[in-house]
Amino acid sequence: MRPILTSVFDVYGAMRLDPSERQAKAAGHTQSRPGLKSLIKTWDDRSYFRHQLARIARDSPELIDDMGLTMKQVEAEFAKPFWRD
Repeated sequence: MRPILTSVFDVYGAMRLDPSERQAKAAGHTQSRPGLKSLIKTWDDRSYFRHQLARIARDSPELIDDMGLTMKQVEAEFAKPFWRD
């Protein structure tokens, strides 16, 4: 059964949430969805950072020294899988 919007505040609250979050909230599972989204965002950020680091190391290796890193540190960083910190 879907919740009924009874006031203006209910409408504004419903507009802020996407449909999957509304369903999770109605079912009482508010913590699992944002945690998963946050985890996926973190993995995506790490993957992007490591890809960019590898590109810089390949195209402009002199910038690695300017960052205060060694090539060995850079290679160790972009060799990590996206889920490792």
